Amino acid sequence: MSLSLEPARLLSLGSRAAARVHARRRARTFEASLSPRQVPDLQQIGDLGYGGYLLPADALSMSSVCYLAGTGTDISFDLLVIARFGCEVHAFDPVPAAAEYVRDAAAHEPRLHFTPVALWRVDEELTFHAPRVEGFVSHSAVDMHGTPIAFRAQGRSVASLMREHGHAQLDLLKISAEGSEHAIIDGTLVDDVRPRVLCVEFAQPAPVGDAEETMRRVEAAGYDLVGASIQPWNWKLTWLLRA
Repeated sequence: MSLSLEPARLLSLGSRAAARVHARRRARTFEASLSPRQVPDLQQIGDLGYGGYLLPADALSMSSVCYLAGTGTDISFDLLVIARFGCEVHAFDPVPAAAEYVRDAAAHEPRLHFTPVALWRVDEELTFHAPRVEGFVSHSAVDMHGTPIAFRAQGRSVASLMREHGHAQLDLLKISAEGSEHAIIDGTLVDDVRPRVLCVEFAQPAPVGDAEETMRRVEAAGYDLVGASIQPWNWKLTWLLRA
């Protein structure tokens, strides 16, 4: 290794280490502020470190209507929901690579219905920015990382999709949307859509205040926080609509 490169390399390594420490501290502080209500039969479905979530299993059944936003190149959660509850699942992701992946990975499962659109607050075309790390599949409609535009795709509100599919009620709405979760939830609440179970990943790094404000809006709309999995780069919350 050239000696002239060592200081830059050390600085880079030091910056990454500092970022990891900061992320862990933020996650611990945020987790300490949460007080999930205990509910019976809360189950882990999938890997919480990546695509999985905590679900109140007694709130879902074979007849449940499930909208799962953000497949990426891992539909293990989608398939596990189908296997666990026997219901049909509607999955959404605007990224072309995700559509190709789902086409092959779900070819054996007719109960998984994929639509290559992005969930959003209204129906409109969106601009998606490239991921921070080249080769990652996740793209952001809110330009989380200050990266170049990669493609454009149609955004759809949850209410609009429900009308299209003839669904009067949702039992599960899962949102993993690289910063768009706040806009999606805003549109869903404004349209008076109240899924029985709401699972949200708050993409990181992002201002904690954004997550806290969205949480306040969700809970003011009649939801109780019942599950939380908070890891440095992965903040996942589960709410249950109060009866």
